[in-house]
Amino acid sequence: MCGIVGYIGYRDAYPIVIKGLHRLEYRGYDSAGIALLDKDLKVYKKAGKVSALEDFVKDLPLTSTVGMGHTRWATHGAPSDRNSHPHSSGDRKLTIIHNGIIENYANIKETLLAKGHVFKSDTDTEVLIHLIEDIKTQTGLDLQEAVRVALNKVVGAYAIVIMSADEPDMIIAARKGSPLVIGVGEGEYFVASDATPIVEYTKNVVYLNDNEIAYIHRNELLVKNIDNTVQTPYIQELDLKLEALEKGGYDHFMLKEIYEQPRSIRDCLRGRIYPQQGKVQLGGIKEYVEKLKNVDRIIIVACGTSWHAGLVGEYLIEEYARVPVEVEYASEFRYRNPIITEKDLVIAISQSGETADTMAAIELAKEKGATIFGICNVVGASIPRITHAGVYTHAGPEIGVASTKAFTAQVTVLTLIAFYIGQKRGAIKQSTLIEYLTQLDEIPTLVEQALKSNDRVKEIAEKFKNSNNCLFLGRGSSFPVALEGALKLKEISYIHAEGYPAAEMKHGPIALIDEDMPVIFIATKHSSYEKVISNIQEVKARGGQVAAIVTQGDTTVKDMADYIIEIPEVNEAFVPLVSTIPLQLLAYHIAVMRGCNVDQPRNLAKSVTVE
Repeated sequence: MCGIVGYIGYRDAYPIVIKGLHRLEYRGYDSAGIALLDKDLKVYKKAGKVSALEDFVKDLPLTSTVGMGHTRWATHGAPSDRNSHPHSSGDRKLTIIHNGIIENYANIKETLLAKGHVFKSDTDTEVLIHLIEDIKTQTGLDLQEAVRVALNKVVGAYAIVIMSADEPDMIIAARKGSPLVIGVGEGEYFVASDATPIVEYTKNVVYLNDNEIAYIHRNELLVKNIDNTVQTPYIQELDLKLEALEKGGYDHFMLKEIYEQPRSIRDCLRGRIYPQQGKVQLGGIKEYVEKLKNVDRIIIVACGTSWHAGLVGEYLIEEYARVPVEVEYASEFRYRNPIITEKDLVIAISQSGETADTMAAIELAKEKGATIFGICNVVGASIPRITHAGVYTHAGPEIGVASTKAFTAQVTVLTLIAFYIGQKRGAIKQSTLIEYLTQLDEIPTLVEQALKSNDRVKEIAEKFKNSNNCLFLGRGSSFPVALEGALKLKEISYIHAEGYPAAEMKHGPIALIDEDMPVIFIATKHSSYEKVISNIQEVKARGGQVAAIVTQGDTTVKDMADYIIEIPEVNEAFVPLVSTIPLQLLAYHIAVMRGCNVDQPRNLAKSVTVE
């Protein structure tokens, strides 16, 4: 959730750290801080965004070749200067930055208070650095061993980086349940929550595993596990381009990522479909063909936008693979006692591959004997490493907090999985599969055409920008699209919005409809078309404002709706991939018109790595 960056080497650390914080700000922007170690340890921090920290330190001493920084999404303690990271020990010789939650911090804090420790913040992080100090002081252990002993005493999730005034040529990093990557250079090392601050300087990285501690010197990396056993770090090469982290001329990352979807979907399909042969090839799960042929049930676990993608996947898999599917919120699934057997397949979906609730759901399902597939965008993330198999989405970095291309990439992968399982189980005819794959191959082009609705969407946004509430309605696989459209609008424009199956409107939400209530329909010409028309008439009869996404050339809905947005004609299986485009644009333009921070909406962060 929070962003961590660190550096030790021969370069000036401050520019590397501050640039890294800007790159990581999508992970949290309640406050920011840095620690630099030259002749002494300097800690500077400020509530607000990274730019506020830059203004604060511009006239302060910043010289150092060792440094670290943190951008925060608040958990324990309100956003403020004093709760900002880094946090220091009582003697001011140790400092720490932390992503995660120490669950037993209150008990530890009570013990430390009784020993005379004084705390200056409300955070669990400060408790951890005081614990390390206390162990070091009371036992005479060196810092490395004191950190290891302390981490054996804490319960929860963490990614931490620690610096010591007494050891200016070393930083310590450790992880459990929160991501941490180490960049390996010549005579220098980098540490970060993800690879975005590192790619500019090196392509070689080590992804720390859970319960590993890294002792990093300028010319040496030593990794041990929490039991003090030396580990051999696996160095891999980043497949990430620096230009992917820039806006590329767009006003916002979100808009750039909306327009990248033809490419991201194409990249997701590349090498996986052979339309003329009627063949789907998914190398990441090919070893589990027998499992797929005999699977009794599929359970999809996810959160947020990924959960909406999972709902689309439910329609697709049941229709084309004829396997029962359940879609669960990972955050609820993990706290039940779900009935799971070794005959079940669990598909976990996460853009970042680090979503804490989804990871916990995976562990629960593994304990019960299920086979676990992951759908993830980030190579080297935790979920691909803890699942049995899986499929990467290849969407590229998504910096905007509101997911756009991640959603369509996830739906694309789920479409492929539906066809793959259907193919292996004989649930879909070869001639039908050839037809569908031929159309799927054209989806990137159809998405390009859907993006041409931008000007029309902008006109509608102008009409709806001052609304207080909004309904999104769809049937079949367009219902999850309605949910996703509502989520996009409320998370970046702060307009209350809800998505419903269109038929459910009569069971409550219709009471909200008046002349000030915009209602957005997904009304393409498919199996529920006539039913959706009836729902539109019900809204119009009560004075509601109707905007409808329709198939190009539709005249029936045009005659009754206040506003229409045309999308290309597409097979019903692929409607979610195309119809979601104007909904993303609508949320974007309304948010811009309302003066909202599109890429960094309030109270949100990109990767939810805490419970």
